[in-house]
Amino acid sequence: MAEADFDVNQQFEAEPRVHDYVVDADVHVTPPPTFWAEYLSPQFRDLAPKVESEGEFDYIVFEGQRRAVNLMASQAGRTFDKYKNAGKLADQRLGGWMVDKRLEDMDRDGIDKAVCFGGGPLGTGNLELYLDSFDAFNRWQSDFCADSNGRIYACAYLTTVDVDQTIAGVKAAKARGDVAVNLPAFPQSVSQFTKEGAVWQAMTGDPQGARQYRDPEFDKLWATLVDLDMPVTFHLGARISRFRDKTNFLCDLPMGKPAMLEMINIMLYSGVFDRFPTLRVGLIESGVGWIPWACEYMDRAWEMQRHWTECAIKHPPSFYFDQNVYASFIEDPVGVELRHKPGAKNIMWSSDYPHSETTFPHSHKAIARNFQGVPKDEMAWILSGCAEKFFGLK
Repeated sequence: MAEADFDVNQQFEAEPRVHDYVVDADVHVTPPPTFWAEYLSPQFRDLAPKVESEGEFDYIVFEGQRRAVNLMASQAGRTFDKYKNAGKLADQRLGGWMVDKRLEDMDRDGIDKAVCFGGGPLGTGNLELYLDSFDAFNRWQSDFCADSNGRIYACAYLTTVDVDQTIAGVKAAKARGDVAVNLPAFPQSVSQFTKEGAVWQAMTGDPQGARQYRDPEFDKLWATLVDLDMPVTFHLGARISRFRDKTNFLCDLPMGKPAMLEMINIMLYSGVFDRFPTLRVGLIESGVGWIPWACEYMDRAWEMQRHWTECAIKHPPSFYFDQNVYASFIEDPVGVELRHKPGAKNIMWSSDYPHSETTFPHSHKAIARNFQGVPKDEMAWILSGCAEKFFGLK
């Protein structure tokens, strides 16, 4: 079938469910770039990206650059052999930004509720515009979720340039009805801010920066999250996937999963979870099969090395994973098999709609593959109960 004849918004027949209630712990939105002109603060709206079309591509025009629309965040509706890296906005499935279409896709795919992770910010060299774009994207996403009849919930992406600003973002998210906030893997550094790295710094922060989440300045952030009963998530470690680079993309992709352990350990070994025992932290899209191995290794290493390192945490590392840390996976039968190992108590399933790893429109087939032989009550915990507890959906 020629690309011109391919309908990314083709309709799919609903497939049989293998479980009667599913909460998707990680979905995404892909709003068209035109939304920025409406949601940015008034003083920045004239600077918003614009869209131009030419030939087989739409282009985003912003701050003197013209770049073809990247599609790797929106492959839902395509078979694997039809994946494409760049194209037109019309090549994206409408459920990425139209809530009625999203709900139709959820119904077809057997998804009852979902937690939505957006993104942004703008890839700008203007720091004030950059910070404002976090708020703009979060407000758009909250509006999207508010129209879902209580089926989709938002996670706000926050900047960590200034802790007081981060706290203000937490409070604003709570007031909008968002159920979580997402932080970059490491605190951001204004000194390292560049236009070229702006978007990735929202995900990774500055791994080599002087500030770390173990520092006392962040305790007031953890206290605010606990007081508001808001969980915090990380969606990427220090490793990024070069998603425009077909040579390195497959090499990079798996490396970003276990890399999320680093920021958890920075918090864990410095006693953050002793000081804030009810703080909930989620590793989203991390996969989970590596966690039991990591916890076994960390428990053993801590027991051997804790005296000379003067590590004063009260419990072995696996204890904090079972108490404070949650993680989501898309397809990870090894992780499901190891669900009873120390540290693996809190695992959640997700479809990653509409990204390139999504199980849509065959999510229940994927669930069947991953949960062979798992008792119904244990399936229920991983497919709904754990996410409901983590995000406070009950």
